[in-house]
Amino acid sequence: MPKKIIKRFLPDPKKIRDHKHLQIFGKLIHEPNLWHLNRRSVSGAFSVGLFMALVPVPFQMILAAAAAILLRVNLPISVALVWITNPLTMPAIFYCAYKFGAWVLDTPVREIEFELSTEWLMTQLGDIWAPFLLGCFLIGLLLAAISNIVIRWLWRSHVIRGWKERRRRRKARRQQS
Repeated sequence: MPKKIIKRFLPDPKKIRDHKHLQIFGKLIHEPNLWHLNRRSVSGAFSVGLFMALVPVPFQMILAAAAAILLRVNLPISVALVWITNPLTMPAIFYCAYKFGAWVLDTPVREIEFELSTEWLMTQLGDIWAPFLLGCFLIGLLLAAISNIVIRWLWRSHVIRGWKERRRRRKARRQQS
């Protein structure tokens, strides 16, 4: 089952429930459905996590947790997938999102030299915010939709393979008797 594979990589639910930043959700975080592993919950969690990974704000984990609670999908997977955009990958991912947004808006791509300062945020970000945010939104939406379809397909094909294997074993046992 895909559950066995996923469970190997998930952190302990108690550890997540006790995380200091997730305490703002109170008792909502103890909802059993947020911890189940089934096709709907996992595919929805991938959609939430990948979409929230492309939201260019701090504390994406909290947004992913809120969306997981609201949509009743697997919380640990949603929160973990946000880390696709981490300090190492963020510049490349967000630059690609900016280029995609500029392409959609049919505006020229500006050469950007990123600098983490208030001055840069006020001058440079003001010029590129529209294509950047549009690109983040569209790529996040696309990743969410594709991941949902792929996870559901993989899960279903794995279950069907299991059914066929059980059927084959039953047939072999009947022939031995």
